[in-house]
Amino acid sequence: MRKNHLFVIAFGILFLFFIHLAGTLVQSIYILDLMNTSLDVKALGLLFFFTPIFLLPFRKKLPNFLIWTLFGLLLLSRGVTPYLDTLGRMLASGTGTGAALLLFPLMVAAKPKGESRAQTGLWISAGLALAVGISVLLRTLNYSIDYSLTPAGSWAGWGLGLSFGFLLSRLDWAVEPSPRNKNSGLTAALLGIFLILTLVYFVFSAPAVIARWTEGNYALIVITVSLLAAGWAWVSIARPQMLERLSPPVVILWNLVFTLCLVGTILAQRVPFPAAPTSPAVVVGMPGWLRQIPEVLMLVLFPVIFLDMSLFVNRIRRLNPSPRDLVPGMLLGSTTLVLLVFINIFTNVWGYIEPVSTLFRNLFWLPYLLIAGGISLLVWSRSKFETDPAQESGGFHWGWVVLLGVILLGSSFAALRTGRVQPAETEKSSLLVMTYNIQAGNDSSGEQSFDRQLALIRQVSPDILALQESDTARISLNNNDLVLYFASKLGYHSYYGPSTVTGTFGTAILSKYPLLNTHTVFTYSDQDEIGTAEAEIEVGGRRFSLYDVHPDGSEPAMLVWAQTLLERSQSKPYVIALGDFNLRDYEEAYQLIASEYTNAWVSIYPSKISPDGTDMSGKNRIDHIFVSPSLGVRNPVYVLPPASATDHAVHWAEIFWEK
Repeated sequence: MRKNHLFVIAFGILFLFFIHLAGTLVQSIYILDLMNTSLDVKALGLLFFFTPIFLLPFRKKLPNFLIWTLFGLLLLSRGVTPYLDTLGRMLASGTGTGAALLLFPLMVAAKPKGESRAQTGLWISAGLALAVGISVLLRTLNYSIDYSLTPAGSWAGWGLGLSFGFLLSRLDWAVEPSPRNKNSGLTAALLGIFLILTLVYFVFSAPAVIARWTEGNYALIVITVSLLAAGWAWVSIARPQMLERLSPPVVILWNLVFTLCLVGTILAQRVPFPAAPTSPAVVVGMPGWLRQIPEVLMLVLFPVIFLDMSLFVNRIRRLNPSPRDLVPGMLLGSTTLVLLVFINIFTNVWGYIEPVSTLFRNLFWLPYLLIAGGISLLVWSRSKFETDPAQESGGFHWGWVVLLGVILLGSSFAALRTGRVQPAETEKSSLLVMTYNIQAGNDSSGEQSFDRQLALIRQVSPDILALQESDTARISLNNNDLVLYFASKLGYHSYYGPSTVTGTFGTAILSKYPLLNTHTVFTYSDQDEIGTAEAEIEVGGRRFSLYDVHPDGSEPAMLVWAQTLLERSQSKPYVIALGDFNLRDYEEAYQLIASEYTNAWVSIYPSKISPDGTDMSGKNRIDHIFVSPSLGVRNPVYVLPPASATDHAVHWAEIFWEK
C-alpha cells in the first residue's frame, strides 16, 4: 500500500476507537444511574466530551510530546476498558474519548512523511467507512456485542491500538497553522463532523439497531451496510475521479432524501399510544412491505454521510487552523452530541426525569431528524463546495482488496449464521417456562452480567423464556442486542416484542419452538409505555398462547392492562402469562388476573414458602407465572439475587397437561 493509504487505516482506527469509547462512556453512566432511574453526579462523566477545551492555550501547533501523550492515554484507555467494572469503564472510556477528540483535528492538519500535502477529505471519509465496516464485523462476530470490548476479545483492541501508534509515527506534525478569516466556516465544519460521528455511533456502527427499529432482516441489513461502507472506501482510494461528477445540487438532494428516509423509517414504526384509560388497546403486528420501503432507501443512501465528511474535512484542511481556533467549533459539536444523547435516552425514560423528559414521549424520531437535518443544512449553507483537488486513480491494490474483502465476507458469513435454531422435541406433555427480568444485562450491583445470565438460562434449558428489560439495542446500552445474543447462543426462536422506536423496556419471547402469530399490545400508560408481547406455539398437538408482560404505572393504568390481558386471553384454551408483573398479591390488578388463572408458585406452595426455605411471601414477589386452570404445574423455582445475576428473582416452573 502507498503511504497515504496507510493513513486511511489510521483514521479508521481513530474513528473506531471513538465509537467504542463514546458508546461505553454513555453506557456506563446509564448503568450507574439505572439503579435509581434518575440523574445524579455520575452524569458528569459526560464532561469528558468537552476535553477540546484543553486546546485553548495553544496558539500554534501542539508539542510532539503532548501528541504522544494523547496516544498513550488512548491506547491504555481502550486496552484496559474490557477488563474493568462499570465505574472503571466510565473513567477509562471517558479518558480515551477525550484523547480521541483531541487527536482528530491534529491528524487532519498533519501529513504523511515525505509527502507535500496533508490528508484529503476523501481519504478521511474512507477511514470513517473503514471504521463502520470494522465495527459491523466485530459486532456481528459476537452476535451484536462488540467482540473487542469483551475480555476474551480485548487482544483486538490492543492490536489495533499498537498499529495506530505505528501509523502515527509515520505522520509529519510540523505543520504551522495559518491565520484564518473570522467568517471562514470552521465552526460549521466541525459541527458537521460531530453530527456525522454521532449518526454513525447512534445507528450505522451497529446494524442491530436498525433491525430492532423495523424487525427487518438482520443479515441483509448487516451485508448492506458492510458492502456500501467497503464500496465507499474502495472508490475513495482507487477511483476518486468518480466522485468529482457529483455536483452541489446532487449532493444537497442526496442529503435531503436520506434525511427523509431515515426519519421515515422510524415514523413508519411509530405507535399512536392509547391516550386515556378508556382508549382501546393498540395491537401491532409484523410490518408489511410498504413500511419497509423507507428502511431500504435509507440503507442504500447512507453513504452520503461519508461524502459529507470529506466536504467538512476539506474545509478544515484548507483553513489550517491553530489548536485554539478549533475550540469553539469542537465545544459546540460536543454540546450538540451530549444534547442528542439526552434527547434519545429521554424518549425511553420519559416518565422518570420530570419535568424535562416528559416532553420527549414518543419522539424517538426527533434526534435523528436533528442530526441528519442538521448535516443537510450545513452542507446546503456552503456557498461553494470545497472538493479534493483532482487525483490520479489509486489503481488496483491487493492490500485493499484483501482488507475490505475480509471485512465484508466476515460480516456476511457471521450475519448469516445468526438466528440458526436447534430442533426441539414436538411430542411432549410438558413445557419448562422461565421468566427473567435481566435488567439490561446487569446485576444488582450495576455490573455487566449477561454472560452469567446466559449460563443460568443454559443450566435451566427452558422451552419458553420470557425476558423483560431486554431492549438493549439502543445507545444507552451501547447498542448491544441481548435478545439476538441470547437467542443465537442458545439456538432459540425469538420475538423481540415492542420495537425500540416505541420506548418500552422490552418484553421478548424466546422459544425452542417456532413462534406464531406474534403481536405487541400497547395499553394506556402514564409512566412507562406498556407493551405486552404475544405469541403462540404448537406442542403435542396443542396451541399455547404466550404473554410476556412488564406493566408499570399508576393503579388505573395497571387495571386497564390487566383487563386487556384477560380480554385477549380468556377465549384461548392454553394460556401462559409470565413476566415482571410489578404486582403484589394484595393489589387489585393481581387479584383480577388470579381470579381467572393459576399462579404457579402459590398453586404448589400456598404458604408462599418452599420446603427449602425460599420465602416469596413478601412484597418483593412481583415476577409471576400464571397458567390456564386446565394446565398443571410442577417444581416451581425462584432464584434470588445475587445468584440470579440481576436485581430480580428469576422464576421458572414445569407446565404439564394430560395426553
